[in-house]
Amino acid sequence: MQIIIGVLLLCTFLGMIIYSLKGGNLMLGILVMAILWTFLPLLGNRLVTDPAFIEANQELIETPIMTALTKIFQTSPENWGKVLVTFIFGAWFGRVMLDTGIASSIIRKTVELGGDKPGLTAMLLYIVTAAIFSSMFGAGAVVAIGIIVLPILLSLGVPKILALVSFMFSVGAGFYINPVGFAQYQVYYLDGAGNNTVFYDSAYLRWGFTALGIQLVIAILITLILMRKKPSHAWSAQSSTQEEPTVVPGIALITPFLPLILTIVCKMPILLSFLLSSFYAMFTCKRMRTYQSTVNMFARTFFDGVVDTAPLVGISALIPMFNAASSFCVPYFQAILGNIVPASTLLICIVFMFAAPLGLFRGPLTLAGAGTATLGILKGLGFTNMFLFPLMYAPTVTMNISSCITQSWIVWGISYTKVSGRDYLKKTIPAGWLVCVILAAVTYMMFGR
Repeated sequence: MQIIIGVLLLCTFLGMIIYSLKGGNLMLGILVMAILWTFLPLLGNRLVTDPAFIEANQELIETPIMTALTKIFQTSPENWGKVLVTFIFGAWFGRVMLDTGIASSIIRKTVELGGDKPGLTAMLLYIVTAAIFSSMFGAGAVVAIGIIVLPILLSLGVPKILALVSFMFSVGAGFYINPVGFAQYQVYYLDGAGNNTVFYDSAYLRWGFTALGIQLVIAILITLILMRKKPSHAWSAQSSTQEEPTVVPGIALITPFLPLILTIVCKMPILLSFLLSSFYAMFTCKRMRTYQSTVNMFARTFFDGVVDTAPLVGISALIPMFNAASSFCVPYFQAILGNIVPASTLLICIVFMFAAPLGLFRGPLTLAGAGTATLGILKGLGFTNMFLFPLMYAPTVTMNISSCITQSWIVWGISYTKVSGRDYLKKTIPAGWLVCVILAAVTYMMFGR
């Protein structure tokens, strides 16, 4: 019976992959998976007769049905609430950065620093973009920065396909150490009781900064190696330069880096870091001159930040249900896959190297798609969460967030620059694949041995 249940669970896994690849709604898909991965193991627990299997998994098999249902559909999403607060404060900080003009001012000063050297200016813009998105978050922020950076790159003579690819890779590079991005996917690794098992600490950040550096270098090389030698000004940047720039004091320009400094160096909680950084930005940009101006700025940016998090809230509230349900599937995955899927971290890393493009199109290697099911299987086979987090995060960030034409801000970028999706993929798949191969090796060296 355990083999039959295991086969049925694998069939649902394949169904999730097909559903995701066809563009199905992920909220509904994850909810259905949570229900199926609850029903099938609970059914198996009542029908299984193998004494050895029962003895090895006695605690799970003897769990009362109502206890299991409460754990999956009540306790797990309730415990997720603390992650939601991180989303909101991070998105609020991003809105403050945009509304005060700090982000656009940093970009303008970067262009001035690059002078009349297109290659240097482009490289500095990519570095600054990655730095900005190490703390900013959300599709609105990417679009707001994109409408400033992309016209500048194009006016420098960077071909639009290279400008778009390198810009999106720079955005993705910043996500590797973005505390809000980390919190978004940390929820996939909660234990059955809803507690965190991976943390935004020195162990992760060592890998995160390494990943940021690798992807940023690739983004820079894409432009420097393939860029035309002669500048081309065919694509005008007038739309981004006609507006009167907001005057931002020099002391405000450190704002994008404050959350990381306060969190990493000063060991402050992430929420307090966002709170202090946001008010620092408003104060230094003179948006707190009166009580009413302070209230207006705070209320407007906080409201907009909450709106920015809305697309994540629904799906993220359902993921803990799926995580809790997957813990009941562990014995059945081990029964059918224990002797098939390699238990070696080295072999799994090699598999991820070859299979990295499966992170595209919401496939089985991205946590923003069918990768939720893949993660459930891998956790069921005994791999540690500290190893699985970076292993799955690399294709999620590089192949999905930075490369895939199903990502909302990439869809915007393709439309904005008039680049075809096919041309975009021709550039991003080889570059993203290379990044994932390197990061799989780094993951093994740091967490797999």
